[in-house]
Amino acid sequence: MPVRTVALHIDQWVSRLGRVWVEGQVAQIGGRGATVFLTLRDPVADVSLSVTCPRAVAEGLREGERVVVHAKPDFYLTRGTLSLNATEIRAVGVGELLARIERLKVLLGQEGLFAPERKKPLPFLPGIVGLVTGRASAAERDVLENARRRWPAVRFEIENVAVQGHLAVEQCIGAVQRLDGKVDVIVIARGGGSVEDLLPFSDEALLRAVSACRTPVVSAIGHEPDSPLLDLVADVRCSTPTDAGKRVVPDVREEAQRITMLRDRARRVLVGTLDRERHRVDQLASRPVIAQPQVLVTERRRDVEALRDRASRCATAVLERAQQDLAHTLARVVALSPQATLDRGYAVVQSPDGSVVRDAADVVLGEALRVRLAKGELHVTNG
Repeated sequence: MPVRTVALHIDQWVSRLGRVWVEGQVAQIGGRGATVFLTLRDPVADVSLSVTCPRAVAEGLREGERVVVHAKPDFYLTRGTLSLNATEIRAVGVGELLARIERLKVLLGQEGLFAPERKKPLPFLPGIVGLVTGRASAAERDVLENARRRWPAVRFEIENVAVQGHLAVEQCIGAVQRLDGKVDVIVIARGGGSVEDLLPFSDEALLRAVSACRTPVVSAIGHEPDSPLLDLVADVRCSTPTDAGKRVVPDVREEAQRITMLRDRARRVLVGTLDRERHRVDQLASRPVIAQPQVLVTERRRDVEALRDRASRCATAVLERAQQDLAHTLARVVALSPQATLDRGYAVVQSPDGSVVRDAADVVLGEALRVRLAKGELHVTNG
């Protein structure tokens, strides 16, 4: 279908549409004579529409304000653009804004974006702190001054963005995405303001971008009573930008005092341990075995000499008893031996096979016999 034909169809559709109610955020206000030109923007969908209205209808409008427009859509066929011709513009009330924020809070809570287990801890001493805030704002000054007062060497990567109005959400999301992974912690800071002024920090797109960050995010929006939804999604919520400057870095004086205290405690522990060990060494050194080690050797030498003498006496007594027993046994053996009998004049007659002849009937006539005497032996024949 040709483009012009499509444009004609859109023009016919718009002409039959009649008047509609459109909600958005006032992004820009201008005027010429009795006519006011507005740019109505949806920050979530990133869509803008041009709105024309009489100056009386736009009386009191401010940029960044949420409004509901009752208008007739107009389609300019030659340029192919859609605009609104407004007859009534109403500011969205605070109650309605708070109700929307509450509904979004319930939705994101059900998705788990506020869950404590999603929170990332802040680093003890970040190398670089990312700061998302308004240019030359009091919030920027408070964060920088308080952080540098606590830790003078802290470094900042500053992203200056719009912190209210129709550009705030888009610029904050871009700044957070640029800093994510580049710094150690991200601080989003803004001073106090009305519900409408702080509305960008309850925007769903910004909240989801912060939730997706790998880097810990600190929310420091407004004052203590202010509570945009960013406080719930961020990893750490600070009541003010001043509080954020104190939370992201440690206090160098406190850390120096802590180091001094720990060093003194370590010194006391070390000195106490050395004193106890020195006392133990002194006690050991005062014992006789250490003070006069030769005493132990002398006593042991006496014991060894006494045992040696005792062993010698015992061995001598055993040998003497054994010698006496041996002499007695030898005397008995000698007394009972055949040689002693032979020495007394007896003889032993043996047959040729060496057996002793005890009975004459055992000897055959003419048998050769051997007669053993005390000294020597005789060979005889039985005759």
